[in-house]
Amino acid sequence: MKTGIVSCSLLLFGFLVFQSCNSGKQILQTAGTTFINGDALPDAPELAARGEYTVGVRNFELVNKNQVDILHSKNGVDPLYDRHLQVEVWYPANAAGKKELVTYNSTLGLWNDTARPLIPFSFLGRAVRDAAPVETAGKFPLVIVSHGYPGSRLLLTYLTENLASKGYIVVAIDHTESTYTDRAGFQSTLLNRAKDILFVLNEMDSLSQAGTNHFLAGITDAKNTALIGYSMGGYGVLNAAGAGYSAKLDSSFGVMTGGSKAIEVRTTNNVAFNASYDTRIKAVVAFAPWGMQRGVWDAAGLQGLHVPILFIAGSQDDVSGYEEGIKAIYTGALNANRYLLTYINARHNVAPNPPPAAALQPGVNFNEYYHYAEPSWNEHRINNINQHFVTAFIGGILQKKDYGKYLDVQPNSNEKTWTGFKNRSSTGLELLHALPKLFISE
Repeated sequence: MKTGIVSCSLLLFGFLVFQSCNSGKQILQTAGTTFINGDALPDAPELAARGEYTVGVRNFELVNKNQVDILHSKNGVDPLYDRHLQVEVWYPANAAGKKELVTYNSTLGLWNDTARPLIPFSFLGRAVRDAAPVETAGKFPLVIVSHGYPGSRLLLTYLTENLASKGYIVVAIDHTESTYTDRAGFQSTLLNRAKDILFVLNEMDSLSQAGTNHFLAGITDAKNTALIGYSMGGYGVLNAAGAGYSAKLDSSFGVMTGGSKAIEVRTTNNVAFNASYDTRIKAVVAFAPWGMQRGVWDAAGLQGLHVPILFIAGSQDDVSGYEEGIKAIYTGALNANRYLLTYINARHNVAPNPPPAAALQPGVNFNEYYHYAEPSWNEHRINNINQHFVTAFIGGILQKKDYGKYLDVQPNSNEKTWTGFKNRSSTGLELLHALPKLFISE
């Protein structure tokens, strides 16, 4: 929030925000006057605006029974365990007379890392906790969100709230053994990302059926689903949507796990993988998807993608890679109608909320700030642009809205202001579009 005073930080206490500045003064603000993640800046593009619905939010647990406990595999033997997954759900709500304000509780740091101890923190969002869902004669499309490694289900609240306000049921997963509070061996993330996503899709489909007494029963259209993933979440959503993992990953996984072949079921041309193709998935948004530069995918695997995909990346991504990473995935997904939105000079953090106030405090490890921060871009600005393009992309597919003009723009945003952007405000971006190979050949 711009106040005309430099070097300010926000400290959250319940529903109040104290802004401490280098002038030595302290300004007490109510949440009604505080900029909250996802709010529209003056130069926000058109579709960044919130939709017509009040947003409700709830948390509950799903349990995927009898899954491979890859962290305890030994000599090629895979024990089983139950995977407990916390999920946060945002939805159109009936909350007349209630203030659209919620406090989210999250954590900085890494479990079992003395250099980065766990630091609880809170931040505000624009939703009503445990509100009743809106009464409707129809159903809302489903969106499933998968975070990075490590991360949390609350990493993209600016986007999850925004989409729910536009008529979506949005479910974000805490991937067990991959969050800040329980981060464990990387092999769990490699194995379980896509499996968690598909399990949650099945569970949401089941819970939405009439007679379940679930609060989402009758209003969730799981047969009309979009997947959104960031970094390792991007890795997961691409696999869940049809991109089989390579033989190289299968081999590396076996070495990492003492001979386990558990990941074979998610590799290209595997019988179980081919049978898992899910027609309920209609669109994918992959923020900075990881793995291409590590040999996770090959040409055959990427050609398994047939659903429309929006890739979002920074041209200087030093985690997932750009030319040989994210852009190479975009190029190789020959059978998908796909877009690549690039933030020129941005690095990896093109998806999350901006750094929380807790990460700005003296004595906190710099890595807590840089886990969120983007060095070349204003992250509230990135958030607004993401809201705009994700709305345009999935809205045209899942809600059949006429949003094509927002995507049908010249690749270089510096040449002419893009449709939906205020005059002179669309600089520093590139949007590429490629049609499916089979479509082109016709």
